[in-house]
Amino acid sequence: MDNHTTSAKVLLNHATTLNLHTGNLVNRSRLKKKCPSSPSEEIQDCVRATLSEWFATIPPPTSPTDLPDTIDCSIPQATEVITPEEREELKVSVKLFICEADLSSIKDAVDKACQALAVSQLDSVIIAPPALPEEVSQTLDNLQPAWSELEGLVQSHKIATIGTSDLDKELLEQLYNWAQVKPSSNQVNLASCCVMPPDLTAFAKEFDIQLLTHNDPKELITAASFQEAVQESTQDLKVADWRLEWVLRYSIIVKSRGIIKAKGYLVHAKRSSLQHVL
Repeated sequence: MDNHTTSAKVLLNHATTLNLHTGNLVNRSRLKKKCPSSPSEEIQDCVRATLSEWFATIPPPTSPTDLPDTIDCSIPQATEVITPEEREELKVSVKLFICEADLSSIKDAVDKACQALAVSQLDSVIIAPPALPEEVSQTLDNLQPAWSELEGLVQSHKIATIGTSDLDKELLEQLYNWAQVKPSSNQVNLASCCVMPPDLTAFAKEFDIQLLTHNDPKELITAASFQEAVQESTQDLKVADWRLEWVLRYSIIVKSRGIIKAKGYLVHAKRSSLQHVL
């Protein structure tokens, strides 16, 4: 086991929080060579590759007191920030996948995205609430707490517009009627319906809600897949007690040309056990 691998193991076995930023996937040659078959495979590949590259660059800790509780893992040369001069020409769109029901994670994710991309506001945020069991249907009561958090971020100018995912016409209408800040978009998974439902299309047109399509699974990355990706990045690592809190996917689009200038993921995970593994 080389020094970098040893350092990685010591750091991760001590830490209780992991913040990971893949950087701009458009420019990362290692990941461009492989075309992922699904969004789940893409994020798993990104976690594995980012950790592996980052571990290869870190020096060994000089003493136990140098071990941080929070690890910020990113590849500086792969990270692309937005300059003030080009901000007006770009649209920053985000989809936030909440893995646990801790609503404070919404503001945390938005703040970290703004910091990583050097912007004061995200143009669009679409929320994907925690996956529900198969037999449980989504309800307005379930959506309201997260939507209220997003509304607060719109009112504080951290987000310009907010959207939903996988709401049928009835639920979208309920949310629209209840919300102070109305949804500007709703994503529809075409795996579940080959064409847009006519009632949803009519409602969205009447109230100026943009209907978008996506191919994300209900759970973008499972706990087991995340732990597997971390495990594969270094040897002999204790990963069973790491859990995902949220995953944020961003796209930076050149408005005038409609092309993606940058795309990446931010991942936030915590150890469920506070006992450090030696």
